[in-house]
Amino acid sequence: MKQPAAGRALATFAVGFLLLDAVLLIWLGLDMHRSRLVWGGIVCVVAAVAVVFVWRRYRHALAEVDRGRKEMKAEAESLRALLREHHLNN
Repeated sequence: MKQPAAGRALATFAVGFLLLDAVLLIWLGLDMHRSRLVWGGIVCVVAAVAVVFVWRRYRHALAEVDRGRKEMKAEAESLRALLREHHLNN
């Protein structure tokens, strides 16, 4: 299933932004000996990983919905064929 380009771009931007923030916060925290900044950078890394997992779950859910639509369409077609076969088509 083809994914929307806008959603993919947004997820990529979010991960990139969070990772950039993480690198800069950790670097500044280590340079200035401030543990809170390092922890903030670690939180940004965890958030970036969470975005990746949520995006994968979202793609999986969309694929599942697409499969369900195809199955329902096939079932509707088979019901139409059955009605045509028995001349019950209105």
